[in-house]
Amino acid sequence: MSDVNTAPPASLLLVQGDEELLAARAITAAVDAARAEEPGADVREYEAGALSAGEVAEMLSPSLFGGRRVLVIRSGQDARKDLAAALLAYAKNPDPDVTLIVAHPGGAKGKAFADGLRTAGATVVPVAKLKGDRERIAFVRDEFRRNGGRCDEQSAAALLAAVGTDLREIAAACSQLLADTDGKISPAVVARYYKGRAEVSGFAVADAAMVGDLPGALEALRWALHVGVDPVPIADAIADGVRTVARVASAGRGNPYQMASSLGMPAWKIQKAQERSRGWTPEALVDAMRAAADCNAAVKGGAEDRGYALEQAVFAVAAARHSGGAR
Repeated sequence: MSDVNTAPPASLLLVQGDEELLAARAITAAVDAARAEEPGADVREYEAGALSAGEVAEMLSPSLFGGRRVLVIRSGQDARKDLAAALLAYAKNPDPDVTLIVAHPGGAKGKAFADGLRTAGATVVPVAKLKGDRERIAFVRDEFRRNGGRCDEQSAAALLAAVGTDLREIAAACSQLLADTDGKISPAVVARYYKGRAEVSGFAVADAAMVGDLPGALEALRWALHVGVDPVPIADAIADGVRTVARVASAGRGNPYQMASSLGMPAWKIQKAQERSRGWTPEALVDAMRAAADCNAAVKGGAEDRGYALEQAVFAVAAARHSGGAR
């Protein structure tokens, strides 16, 4: 199933956001649209910081030989003032035979340039990083749907638990499953193809610690570090595990599907946190959150032994869980 837009390509496109995979896809789709209209289109790509106003003026000037031209300018936030001014002047009266694509990550740097392109009528393609499980699950399901497959929420969650939160890895996993299966994705299918990966993820460490399974948490942690899992996502998973249980516990008992909107998290995650919250007291959760915060600070602050910091966090969270159960 093709993503190529069959409508005439936009003369001016602003690809804005900091998710590299989505930005790359948007640029590819725009270039493909131009080539669909004219297969021999002249496509050139540049980094904004290495491009001068004079060079861009020459590229955007009417061609004696005609034909569609595509100019891709990446890292638009690095455009110098003269280049930004030249592009904004051009944007007020763009050449219909030229497709100008500017990629900008958003943020404060170069904001006036991006805003100017938007004001000039650029077609804006938002490509911001996905936030939270809900958006990533929607991305996974859409990946399968666009390519003729089927994947429910639970299966998408299982895939994320196995491969992590990097969008390129998620997309690659979806593509691999589509190639290797009939496209009907279930938790069992995910478990069959990713057995071993999920077992060494940070989520496995966090889950074991949150139910007080100290031996299981330590075994998962040591194996994860042994096979090269980065300590940062493990620390993040521990912090997320504690934080999620604390939020769900403070919200009280209830139907996960009814609570999903107010808590801003998917129902499956709420249900799992409700199960994990049994035996925890508010005081014990405060202790666990403090341990998770200390671990994050140590791991992300360049502690000399990040593995030791993670191990101490596992001990502290599991101990808090047991102390909570005893109160």
